[in-house]
Amino acid sequence: EVQLVESGGGLVQAGGSLRLSCAASGFSFDDYAIGWFRQAPGKEREGVSCISTSDGTTYYADSVKGRFFISSDNAKNTVYLQMNSLRPEDTAVYYCAARPGGYACAGYRRGYFHSWGQGTQVTVSS
Repeated sequence: EVQLVESGGGLVQAGGSLRLSCAASGFSFDDYAIGWFRQAPGKEREGVSCISTSDGTTYYADSVKGRFFISSDNAKNTVYLQMNSLRPEDTAVYYCAARPGGYACAGYRRGYFHSWGQGTQVTVSS
């Protein structure tokens, strides 16, 4: 059974940093697209970033480019999202998601992922 578990969320002041983790189990991590998404109250879900576990190719939404960094530790079946220079508008529940084929990251913002985690809350105070 595919399982994704996010952790690392919390409350931080504007300008601060957090690192989210997405621990995966139940599937081979070698060639997957792992995406991070977020949803704020009253807003649509937004694709934040994606990484191909096969070749490390990364994608970022314009709103986080230069501030957020995604990485993968295939030995630990874990993907990280390092979030720096956080802003109040980054406040949301953050989800990781997985689908086979690292190439799928190219269209990650459409959100067509097979498996989703339960989410972790990130709150940025001003």
